[in-house]
Amino acid sequence: MLDSIKEPTHNRLIATFKAVGPYVREEHCIDGCYVFDCLSVCINDKKEPEKREFWGWWMELTKEGEHFSSVSRVGRYDSRGKWVIEEPGTSELEEVKRTHEVFLEKIKTALKEKFDLDIELNSL
Repeated sequence: MLDSIKEPTHNRLIATFKAVGPYVREEHCIDGCYVFDCLSVCINDKKEPEKREFWGWWMELTKEGEHFSSVSRVGRYDSRGKWVIEEPGTSELEEVKRTHEVFLEKIKTALKEKFDLDIELNSL
């Protein structure tokens, strides 16, 4: 098994993150710093799709030597495509936290399987 473990280079990490699902925002990633987000709850589904806003989370994952650290935030993804730090209602926050926890488990599993990395990620 250890013979198949490869070095976690930038391109290998991006490929691994893409395989996890539609979370990684590759256009915002640089070598050693990776950005993820999730639109968990639609705020206004009566609006045109391009004008809708969402409750969700975003996270920056930073590689520091052999370790990773993360910073996660909750907020509103506005109609301009920007994240705004803002607290959703209780039921929406529960869903945002649930989707974040699902993501964390997926990313931990993927990094362990591909690169034999054990990482600690911060919950919301």
